[in-house]
Amino acid sequence: MPSMRIFVATVYGGALDVAELSQPQCEEAGFQVEILEEPELGHLLDTPPDIALFCISTTGSGDFPGNFMRFADHLAEQQPDLTGQRYGLIAMGDSSYDTFCGAGRKLDGILQQCGAQRVGKRLEVDASRTPMADDEALPWIESWLPAARESLQ
Repeated sequence: MPSMRIFVATVYGGALDVAELSQPQCEEAGFQVEILEEPELGHLLDTPPDIALFCISTTGSGDFPGNFMRFADHLAEQQPDLTGQRYGLIAMGDSSYDTFCGAGRKLDGILQQCGAQRVGKRLEVDASRTPMADDEALPWIESWLPAARESLQ
């Protein structure tokens, strides 16, 4: 059974809600799922998951939430070789700010610089249009999962 780690970056819990609500769908698709609320870079490097899913909200001026700062800082500083690592990304933000989904966009860029391969398009959830992020995230997960499985073949 392929492994999936869901890396959560959250301020008020919305990204964690998306991760927890996504877990059953991912398990039904045949993944062994682990949700990481306090992710460390070792969770991606030491025993890499077959696929990673990032559920990430933006805070401040396009910044990473506090629970994710250590992971993001180490990733940006170390620039590890992530060739072969596949991932999906759900970014959450509010389009009334000019830093809309800034943390998710920044993480996406760093992951790609390190050689990781994003599966499918990045989902950007706008809190000013969709107050409950899972309303957009769960249908996206459903459509993303077949591509995620196929990317591992």
